[in-house]
Amino acid sequence: MKAMTDKTSPTLAHGFADYGPDANTAFRTCLAAMSRPGTIRALATDLAPPAPLFATTAAVLLTLADFETRVWLDEPLARHEDVSTFIKFHTGAAIAGDRSSSQFAVVSDVATMPEINSFAIGTAEYPDRSTTLVIQVDALGNSGAVFCGPGILDEVPFSVAPEPRDFAAQLKRNRAQFPCGADLIFVTKTHVAALPRSIKLVAEG
Repeated sequence: MKAMTDKTSPTLAHGFADYGPDANTAFRTCLAAMSRPGTIRALATDLAPPAPLFATTAAVLLTLADFETRVWLDEPLARHEDVSTFIKFHTGAAIAGDRSSSQFAVVSDVATMPEINSFAIGTAEYPDRSTTLVIQVDALGNSGAVFCGPGILDEVPFSVAPEPRDFAAQLKRNRAQFPCGADLIFVTKTHVAALPRSIKLVAEG
């Protein structure tokens, strides 16, 4: 019994310490990032999920995912059963085997990230039936590529490192499908920023 407790407690025991205030703070941070594209927000959390899942990523999922949603994990995350267990236990969400049927997708390795348009992009009748990608990166910056669109006053420079392959072309294809398309949330170990489907790339970095 002791061995089982030692094995499972790091995965299951630690969600939000004070769920109401902690979830509300994380939600407001995510909402601010989505409503102000390219704006980098600090996301402090005491969550301690199993690696390679960032604590910030866990905070986003615990805030936005629930028992009615499906979460797709990229291969580096999916091969760690304790990551799947943590997400299922703390959110109630199911783990999706097919990324095109997921409401959320978590990418930990940008180098092997599937094309954005291979995820659910919604339909003309139901554009909200799309995937929100939560992408773990090393750094976020306000330089490089320039974006405009709803929530942006004039224009905003924004960059991520490492950058998904053919990132500019993927963003243009994603925007061309509006109001369909995927929303992107980028997280480092301490910060979060978003590029919703409504933004437009006006200058490449």
